[in-house]
Amino acid sequence: MRTIGLIGGMSVESTVPYYQQINRHVAERLGGLHSAPLLLYSVDFAEIATLQAADDWQQAGAVLANCAQALQRAGAEGLVLCTNTMHKVAPEIEAAVDIPFLHIVDITAAAVCAAGIDNVALLGTRFTMEQAFYRERLQSHGLNVMVPDVADRDCVHRVIFEELCCGRIEPASRQAFVDIVERLAQRGAQAVILGCTEIGLMLSAQDSPLPLFDTTALHARAAAEFVLADRLSTCTG
Repeated sequence: MRTIGLIGGMSVESTVPYYQQINRHVAERLGGLHSAPLLLYSVDFAEIATLQAADDWQQAGAVLANCAQALQRAGAEGLVLCTNTMHKVAPEIEAAVDIPFLHIVDITAAAVCAAGIDNVALLGTRFTMEQAFYRERLQSHGLNVMVPDVADRDCVHRVIFEELCCGRIEPASRQAFVDIVERLAQRGAQAVILGCTEIGLMLSAQDSPLPLFDTTALHARAAAEFVLADRLSTCTG
C-alpha cells in the first residue's frame, strides 16, 4: 500500500472522520486487520483561523506548504488537505512538493457530474461560498453553482466556527440548515455540496430535502483508493 499524508486540524472535529473513514475503507477492501499507512500533520487551527480573518492567505499558504514538505520528507507518497476552505492555497501546497495532491473540489465535482446533476448549491464557510476559488473550480467541471443569500451565508459561517468546529451539534442549527437547503431547492438547486468538512457531522441525508454530497466522505474514499492503488493493481495484474 502507498502512504498518504494528511494535513489536518482545521478543525480537529472533521479530521477525526478522515482517519476513521480512510481506515474503514481499507479494511473493507482488504479484510482482516488491515488499515491504512498514513501520516498526519495536525496544525493549530487558531493560528490558521487568525490568518483567514486577517485575509493573510499568503502566510496561511506558507504554513501549509511547510506541512506538506514535512509530510513528504516523512515518507508520504500523496497528500490530502482535510479542509475545504484552505484549498484556496492548494496551488502553494502543490508547488511545494512533488507528490500527488488529491484536490477535494475535483473529487466532489466528479461525483456530482456522475450523478447527472447540473445545478448544485454550495454550503461552507463565508470564504468558500463568497470567494471564487471553490466555485470557479466547480464551474470548470461544467456545474452551475449557487450559494445562499447573505443572511443564510452568515448563519452557515457562524454555525461552522462557533459550534461545529467546537464539537457542538445544536438541533436548532440543524433545522436552520434544513431551512436553508429548502430555500436553495426553491431556487432550482438539484443537490447540495457540503463544502465544509464539519457540516456532515450535523446534516445528514435523512435531514435534507435535497441530495447531499459530503466532501469529507468523498475525499476520504479517494484517499483510501490512492492508498490501495498499487495493492489492488498487483492483485489484479
